[in-house]
Amino acid sequence: MLKAANWKSKGRPAPPGSGRSRGPSYLGSLWQEKRWILFRPQYTLPVAACLWLAEICVNLWVIRKVPYTEIDWKAYMDEVEGVINGTYDYTELKGDTGPLVYPAGFVYIFMVLYYITDHGANIQIGQYMFAVFYLITLLLVFRIYNQTKKVPPFVFFFMCCASYRIHSIFILRLFNDPIAMMIFYMAVNLFLSNHWSLGCCFFSLAVSVKMNILLFAPGLLFLLISEFGFVRTIPKLGICAMLQVVLGLPFLMENPAGYVTSAFDLGRQFLFKWTVNWRFLPEEIFLNRYFHLALLVAHLSILILFAVYRWNKSEEQMLSLLKAPEERKMQHENVTADQIVFVLFTSNFIGICFSRSLHYQFYVWYFHTLPYLLWSMHVKKLAHLLKVLILGLIELSWNTYPSTVYSSISLHVCHLIILLSLWYGHAEPEKSAPTDDPDVLKKKN
Repeated sequence: MLKAANWKSKGRPAPPGSGRSRGPSYLGSLWQEKRWILFRPQYTLPVAACLWLAEICVNLWVIRKVPYTEIDWKAYMDEVEGVINGTYDYTELKGDTGPLVYPAGFVYIFMVLYYITDHGANIQIGQYMFAVFYLITLLLVFRIYNQTKKVPPFVFFFMCCASYRIHSIFILRLFNDPIAMMIFYMAVNLFLSNHWSLGCCFFSLAVSVKMNILLFAPGLLFLLISEFGFVRTIPKLGICAMLQVVLGLPFLMENPAGYVTSAFDLGRQFLFKWTVNWRFLPEEIFLNRYFHLALLVAHLSILILFAVYRWNKSEEQMLSLLKAPEERKMQHENVTADQIVFVLFTSNFIGICFSRSLHYQFYVWYFHTLPYLLWSMHVKKLAHLLKVLILGLIELSWNTYPSTVYSSISLHVCHLIILLSLWYGHAEPEKSAPTDDPDVLKKKN
């Protein structure tokens, strides 16, 4: 039904086998091809459903058996409590770990959690809430993978039950990062369903929880201009900006400069002891502003190269994309699901490759995108084995605490392999005929 609804939203006729008649024939083809169910992307839904149900049990077991570790939750509650007590000057809102450095959306969401968890005291209720966030995130991610039809379903086991670090970030640490990513994946699903304005609204909401979502912004800007042209993109950007103003209004009215500099501090210094990706560098280089500037230049350069040579799938020149679609030389075609996901996920991944520092909770920024990125690589020999190996090495790097020279180098090597593979080749999604098509079934029989 998701597939049929998506075709309808894009104004195209539904493919054969979609809709009411799909059920029995789909189950029949599923039984006939049961040996391939873990390897063919068209069987994403049944595998995802089984893993999602298993994840309910995994989350309940973890909450009951694995001790909770306090890191930022108490600080979040202290910061929110300051707002509840009437403090709207962002420079005066502080917690155990320092001043409040997240935008206003964070405050409102954790204010709700503050009341649900009895002023932050009932940690276990908070864990159950984050388990719900985790399960919602999985549903949204699975729908994205079902739309793109690129990743074989067996990979989802590594994306779900096998990641210790991700479960820890959600239900044992209660960070704000996974909430921001959950809202972002909602935005991606709206983009895939051709609801661009509402998607921009959710994208901006995700930014208001944590600024890491801005790593996706270059990709989103490119997609909006490709789809609508420059002039029609401006209202979409206006939606993003207006939501930030509305959410931050109580704090902007009290101390506008204090809110902007605290909530959107792009120059914040990170501590060397927490870095996952630059452990092999001397601390003085890690803290050096010229090193940060070099990373920024490299980041922007790679983004421009990808935008010009990899994201632009049309025959139009980059400047021609600024025109309205009907004014372009080539006939405009709507961006596909694969193009939307490829541009957004690579935009974020490039930013992560050149980040000034990655802390352990930042793993969730790109964890659920890794299978897509890996299976976008053109690798023929030992393809699945190599990609699973890279996935495992990345997981091992993030699970090494404290980080070491070797774990950081390993992470960079894996990132470099993925980045080069994305540059030299982008695998197209599987284009197999629906297995419930009678003509196809006749040929197979």
